[in-house]
Amino acid sequence: MIKNGPCKRIIPCLDVKNGETVKGVNFENLRYAGDCIELAKKYSDNGADELVFLDITATNEKRKTVVELVQKVGKNVFIPFTVGGGISDIEDIRCILAAGADKISINSAAVKNPDIVSKCAEYFGSQCIVIAIDAKRIDDDFYVFINAGKKNSGKKLLDWAKEVEEKGAGEILLTSMDFDGTQKGFDIEMLKMVTDNVNIPVIASGGAGADSKHFIDVFNKTNVDAALAASIFHFNTLPVDLLKKELFEAGIETRRII
Repeated sequence: MIKNGPCKRIIPCLDVKNGETVKGVNFENLRYAGDCIELAKKYSDNGADELVFLDITATNEKRKTVVELVQKVGKNVFIPFTVGGGISDIEDIRCILAAGADKISINSAAVKNPDIVSKCAEYFGSQCIVIAIDAKRIDDDFYVFINAGKKNSGKKLLDWAKEVEEKGAGEILLTSMDFDGTQKGFDIEMLKMVTDNVNIPVIASGGAGADSKHFIDVFNKTNVDAALAASIFHFNTLPVDLLKKELFEAGIETRRII
């Protein structure tokens, strides 16, 4: 079953700390990856289908996402743009959408207060609400982590994915903490488990490397609607336009044709 039509999406992710784009491995050892505004414009110009902008320290540092930065990024891109980090209530969402974002991403706040998902979906529409889930293997199951991967919520991944769908989330951004930054390929087992059991779009995140086969595999072996990556795009080891050409040659269509 294809949940969102035949065309897949390629989504660069801008993990931002103190106004700068950073990238780490397994959520640790962050390094500078470039100016987020310049990167956002480059990806928009080079054929990315969407962008995700995450203020990765907003929740832990008790800060709100920097609205001014969102406004600057939004003025430089012409593709759908999702923003997350420190979003905890309807007023936060209103400010982010007014600043230029098309969707918002909620992670920790949703786990701590699941009713916020249904309230936000009702107020703004499900199409605006992306639930970000950071998951990690523990023994023989996957568990949901919050606060930028620092705290085990105790929730099992599949239970939480089904719950957010029931509460009206429009999409899930699913990151494998085990594969994050390793560039060894996506966590096919985890992604297949979730996509086989929910009916809303799922974005695959964590593990993409410079080999386009990683993307071909995740689209062919799971029912994800999109694949997200950071390092390979930021450091130009696999440019968006080249990846799209290789996907097309493999018979995988994306929303923006290069």
